[in-house]
Amino acid sequence: MTDVKIVRALLSVSDKTGLVELGQALAARGVDLISTGGTAKALRDAGLAVSDISDLTGFPEMMDGRVKTLHPKVHGGLLAVRNNPEHAAAMSEHEIGAIDLVVVNLYPFRETVAKGAGRDEVIENIDIGGPSMVRSAAKNHAFVAILTDPADYPALISEIERTDGGTGFDFRRAMAAKAYAQTAAYDSAISGWFASVDVPEKFPATRTMASRLVTTLRYGENPHQDAALYVSDSPFANGIAQARQLQGKELSYNNYNDANAALELAGEFAGQDPTVVIVKHANPCGVATRPTLVDAWNEALACDSVSAFGGIVATNVPLDGPTAEAICAIFTEVVIAPGADDAARAAFARKKNLRLLIVDGLPDPRRAGQTTTIIAGGVLVQDRDNGHVDPADLKVVTKREPTEQELKDCLFAWTVAKHVKSNAIVYAKDGVTAGIGAGQMNRRDSSRIAAAKAQEAAETHGFAGPRTIGSAVASDAFFPFADGLIAAAEAGATAIIQPGGSIRDDEVIAAADAAGLAMVFTGMRHFRH
Repeated sequence: MTDVKIVRALLSVSDKTGLVELGQALAARGVDLISTGGTAKALRDAGLAVSDISDLTGFPEMMDGRVKTLHPKVHGGLLAVRNNPEHAAAMSEHEIGAIDLVVVNLYPFRETVAKGAGRDEVIENIDIGGPSMVRSAAKNHAFVAILTDPADYPALISEIERTDGGTGFDFRRAMAAKAYAQTAAYDSAISGWFASVDVPEKFPATRTMASRLVTTLRYGENPHQDAALYVSDSPFANGIAQARQLQGKELSYNNYNDANAALELAGEFAGQDPTVVIVKHANPCGVATRPTLVDAWNEALACDSVSAFGGIVATNVPLDGPTAEAICAIFTEVVIAPGADDAARAAFARKKNLRLLIVDGLPDPRRAGQTTTIIAGGVLVQDRDNGHVDPADLKVVTKREPTEQELKDCLFAWTVAKHVKSNAIVYAKDGVTAGIGAGQMNRRDSSRIAAAKAQEAAETHGFAGPRTIGSAVASDAFFPFADGLIAAAEAGATAIIQPGGSIRDDEVIAAADAAGLAMVFTGMRHFRH
């Protein structure tokens, strides 16, 4: 493929960024500029000679601009295969001139939805002519260059200089690939709006998703796996992917995954007393709520200081100096918070490799939405686990009712257990996790592991005994046998919170009564695989 000299260019953009500079560069090369509406006005205001699209088509823009570029003299000039004699003859017969460059960006559909516009305004911001021109030009990239992103204008200008007024095939091919990705993402946003807002349909027959590349990563879960970070094209996307990194090394694939787990759990405590979450390998290894953030850090760390080494820390309130100093006392990979004062930033700055991330807000644990999991040959889609229980939802099933403090501990443990890999067991007391058992093949082993961690913490920190004594224990799913509950009782737990629903519930309740435990059922489980 050879270079194609740019003789005539069609420009029609909603985003005017860089437009005048591009127009000036084209005009300096003697390129004929054709344009529409506001784009033509912006170019003329800059002193450039521009032909209106109506001069090309012989028809005025009509129907409030809905019809202006949908015309054979536009699309013939874009789609003609120029070395095809039949195409060339048709162009000559119908007086269709070739268009060598198209610069288009589309109506701001996402932005219109994001600002809460009414349905009529949203519909009017569905671009028709723009995507049609983009697709025509991209299809015929053998002869036509298509640009859809102002960020690519400098590259086009460099390409024109390199080729002395034209574009090379490799450049046109790359821009065509980008153009088709952008029109696909644009249509995905429209279909998503129809399916989720205008005609709510939880599982549409055809499901589309659009995302944009942010950066490639050093590697994936393991060094032999390539990886990259994409962000949702939704205007409402807000989470770990949108966090601002203030310092530290590049985040890895595992860092992002763990940081997301930590931030999601911190979001459960939005608006509450200062809370610290420590996560390792996507599982919480310590969570604490205290009157001060530094106390919350110390208590969370005490739960499992071994696992906390090299962990991820998230807080529900802005970081302060004393907390930052305490965190810096051990090796920490990433810290995420909704803000950090000057003293905190100064403390972290001394740890050059520590990644400090700031988020604009905590994720809402009750927000609607769906999650996806890739499987071989398909995608699993489900509602987010935004289930929540209040004290009024709980059913006391034992002879003894929980005390007020036990009930608080149950709900705290239940909140943490929601974010622990199944089978999940969480012991908690006075707003602090005492022991966490995660990801085991049976619930009894999770109970015993959590108790063993509590015993180790007591020995490490000189506690009078393991903090499981007098604690509440949460199980993310029902106890299928009494052995898991008995293990919790042996660890010193006095209250249990679990979903219930096992065919052996009576056996489990009897074991709780025999041990003098109080137990409540939630009627809801929180499996996390």
